[in-house]
Amino acid sequence: MEARFRVAYPGFTLDVDLDLPEKGVTALFGPSGSGKTTVLRCVAGLERAPGGFLAVAGKVWQDDANGIFLPTHERPLGLVFQEASLFPHLSVRGNLEYGMKRAGNARGEGFDTMLDLLGIRALLARDPGRLSGGERQRVAIARALLTRPRLLLLDEPLAALDMKKKQEILPYLEALRAELDIPVLYVSHAPDEVARLADHLVLIENGRVAASGALMETLARLDLGAALTDDAGVVLETTVAAHEADDLARLEFPGGRLYVSGHLRPPGSRLRCRIRASDVSLALGAHSDTSILNLLPATVVAVAGAETPGHSLVQLQLADGGPLLLARITERSRRALAIAPGMAVVAQVKSVALL
Repeated sequence: MEARFRVAYPGFTLDVDLDLPEKGVTALFGPSGSGKTTVLRCVAGLERAPGGFLAVAGKVWQDDANGIFLPTHERPLGLVFQEASLFPHLSVRGNLEYGMKRAGNARGEGFDTMLDLLGIRALLARDPGRLSGGERQRVAIARALLTRPRLLLLDEPLAALDMKKKQEILPYLEALRAELDIPVLYVSHAPDEVARLADHLVLIENGRVAASGALMETLARLDLGAALTDDAGVVLETTVAAHEADDLARLEFPGGRLYVSGHLRPPGSRLRCRIRASDVSLALGAHSDTSILNLLPATVVAVAGAETPGHSLVQLQLADGGPLLLARITERSRRALAIAPGMAVVAQVKSVALL
């Protein structure tokens, strides 16, 4: 997907140039007021960016230089906002059938698949007023997908949900990510949602693209530490290797292994983990007299000032060409250990967030 938008408002200008994957979840991430939702509205045709350009799957939806601008109803997209906006006078089945009718999908192709993927088969006879917030959002996403879109837009779909309901719906969104063969634009300012769902990350600040790239590599960039504040950190793709006798699970990935508490998914399952820079300390050698289980050999790639005064952010390459890791340490510790690019160190991971 290619997009170029520039929209000037009093005191704020959106100016973005994007070249995004045609498959997978791209997260538009940034603080409130940074322009994320404006980008989404431009893609949907709800906001006009004079002189803009948009092409999805090789089809041009907007090219003002050549007089092309498809209105929203002519763009093959699905759109879900914070509020589900289901038709209150229709049952769940009626809402889903509306989506199929809009797409001319009289045979109901994909209907059963959506019911199972989003876990809504038991809800078909219910009215929207009798659904929880998470159930309404799942129905809204199913309805959007049953229009057979070429692009799915999700504008902070979990923002109105409490933490418990968010945890209920996230596994369904993960399942969708694995199954969909269309691109998804997902607007969020919640780092944990992005870490769990995204394949590609676009960081937007003050109406401009501060960074864009594959999630794992982009999160590991040193120059994003200030933008992510205390949430600076990386995401690792791991495999559940074994459940051990002392209630620990062993997770493996290129370059190392992690031990985490609890019996998780079965061995062989894929699992994402998030490691915050603030949960990583450094040592010059491995120690046996420590309670920290996760000790990962690494090489220092680069060092930069952190957003917290008196601290440094250290970028590490894990052993055997493994993934990048970030560590936030005090400037005093950096000087005491003489941390510098090229040094061999041990990354001590104090906490691992399972996603």
